[in-house]
Amino acid sequence: MERANIIGLDKQHVWHPYTAMAQYIAETDPLVVVGAEGPYLLDADGRRYLDANSSWWVTTLGHRHPRLVRALTEQAASLAHVSLAGITHEPAARLGAELAAIAPGADRADVPAEQRLSRVFYSDNGSTAVEVAIKMAAQYWAQNGRPRRTRFITLTEAFHGETVGSTSVGGVKVFRDVFGPLLFDVVHVPSPAEEGGWARAFSEVEAALRAHPEEIAGVILEPVIQGAGGMLMYSPDFVRAVREATRAVDTFLIADEVFTGMGRTGARFAVDLAGVVPDLLCLAKALSGGLLPFAVTLASERVFSGFLGEKSRALYYGHSYCGNPLGAAVAREVLAVYRDEDVLGQVVRKAPRIQAAFERMAREIPGLTRPRAVGMVGAVDLGGGGYLANRGWRVYEAARRRGLYLRPLGDTVYIAPPLNIPDAALDVLLAGVEDSLREVAKD
Repeated sequence: MERANIIGLDKQHVWHPYTAMAQYIAETDPLVVVGAEGPYLLDADGRRYLDANSSWWVTTLGHRHPRLVRALTEQAASLAHVSLAGITHEPAARLGAELAAIAPGADRADVPAEQRLSRVFYSDNGSTAVEVAIKMAAQYWAQNGRPRRTRFITLTEAFHGETVGSTSVGGVKVFRDVFGPLLFDVVHVPSPAEEGGWARAFSEVEAALRAHPEEIAGVILEPVIQGAGGMLMYSPDFVRAVREATRAVDTFLIADEVFTGMGRTGARFAVDLAGVVPDLLCLAKALSGGLLPFAVTLASERVFSGFLGEKSRALYYGHSYCGNPLGAAVAREVLAVYRDEDVLGQVVRKAPRIQAAFERMAREIPGLTRPRAVGMVGAVDLGGGGYLANRGWRVYEAARRRGLYLRPLGDTVYIAPPLNIPDAALDVLLAGVEDSLREVAKD
């Protein structure tokens, strides 16, 4: 089909996510992607673009990694789908064991058995992984002697997904305020990335826990990086302090690692940077390497044991495709590629180059503020306009002309490329970002 025909059908029928559709239909000449390989997207005009955000953070091993494609194809030839309700299959069983073996604290002798993240609940995307954790926490307390524990502590500028439950615990106003009447009440505390740092934020977390210990079902965090809120970064010390505070009042810590999990920060999980083990951990995106929607919620033995007994105590929740054989087989191969290709080691080696580049850009280009980097994420701000501002989109256009797909968060320009991006491609990406920022800064 010709490019113009694709765009015509698209603008007539497709409602795009996170897109002002009137402007899109009237003004946007979109990329029409026809293929992808490694860190590159290929468009209908035959042009190649470096995928600077891993297609919304999922392709951490690049597009169409041959081992993942092979695993998908081989699994599809024998068993593509079957319900996981009361039956099982090899890919789901083996993946569960492999995830438990690499979970935070799995290799630590000092972690008690009840605190180990040895139980795996499958779902199909990051939002539902968080929704599962919310329901697990609430139901656990409801049927284990503390039914008043129905509220969660969360951060301003947090993003935890799109379902009503995960939106409720989010803190990005533009994503949640219109749905206010539908959302349940939470305790919002300042982001540890805001002025005053993590100590101020922690003081409010601690105060809320001490004031209402009988009401708090858990604290939910995006450890170290608040992604969609603007790539806000903070010290692992905050995560460690919150873990200690939740232990003091015996409530749960939920780690939303949908973005940070699987090596993005340089550690396998961001909570590993803090040396803590949460009670629940949510994982998606990178887990299936960009091939399929697939997610998990890891739960401690303590949480799992709270659902045993009479049938009424079971977690009556699930999705048609939860734990599907295709996704499980691909996820197992993702874990194998991480091991065989030393992906975490690649991140440790490349991360200093990203940090140095963003710090240099902020020093040398007028108008840039708050350079920051953790692992394979680098970010800088062009102003204080927030998510709906437009300067970042001018950088997007400048980058597109240079062969980069660089999707901003309003006035925040960032990169989160595949973790295994070749060194030469990373150099091209960093140079292109710098040239694009310089172009916009001149105006």
